[in-house]
Amino acid sequence: MKHKILVVEDEAEIRRTICLQLEGTIYEVLEAEDGEKGIELLDNENILEVVVIICDVRMPKLNGIEAVAYFRENYPSIPIIVLTGYPDTQLAIDFMKSGIVEFLVKPVEKKELVEAVGKAARQHSLFSASSS
Repeated sequence: MKHKILVVEDEAEIRRTICLQLEGTIYEVLEAEDGEKGIELLDNENILEVVVIICDVRMPKLNGIEAVAYFRENYPSIPIIVLTGYPDTQLAIDFMKSGIVEFLVKPVEKKELVEAVGKAARQHSLFSASSS
């Protein structure tokens, strides 16, 4: 069984690249084009199968800051990786303090992405095991 990763990213090309980078791994990618769709998808998905959320920051409708806050509050066991094209040290610090696993800047290399997803997935496994 493949573990599901939710990718919340408004740029279709970036979502496609993430899918390609994770191809051949143990992960299946669910795609959402903004925070609103990401929340809707996660609320309707079997959340036990979603092991990591990758979320952009600047998106229409519901931005990444709002989406991450929602995910942290409603799905605290699912680790979050923030992926942004706008490096901002203070934003990165704020996100890390809120409990995200990784703050990555686009474009991200395949190796770096796969390692970050693996780290986040291990964190999810540890959380799941400790809460059982």
